[in-house]
Amino acid sequence: MINKSQSFRDVIVWQRAHAFTLAVYRVTERFPKHELFALTSQLRRAGASIPANFVEGFRKRTKPDKIRFYNIAQGPADECLYQLILAQDLGYVPTAPLQSELEDVSRLLQGYINGLERN
Repeated sequence: MINKSQSFRDVIVWQRAHAFTLAVYRVTERFPKHELFALTSQLRRAGASIPANFVEGFRKRTKPDKIRFYNIAQGPADECLYQLILAQDLGYVPTAPLQSELEDVSRLLQGYINGLERN
């Protein structure tokens, strides 16, 4: 499965990460305006970094390079999780569904990395 994909768009990890990013953009539209250059911006950048780093790794030729970028994508995923918790705790919006979606993306990403390491 990993080596058969012709485009990053074919990979479920990217599809789910991209869908998560779109959801982040939608939910942050409801954040208070005073968060525009703070939490809104941070969450959007971190959210977009997940699929972007996956795409960068997808084009790398060596397994260690691929794994490195897929691992880098895990960092912003964790960052997003905290930011979603913070947004909910601040009372901006309920983020439990997005947190669950992100945890699924993280599991898929880890599974993709594990599969690549096994091959």
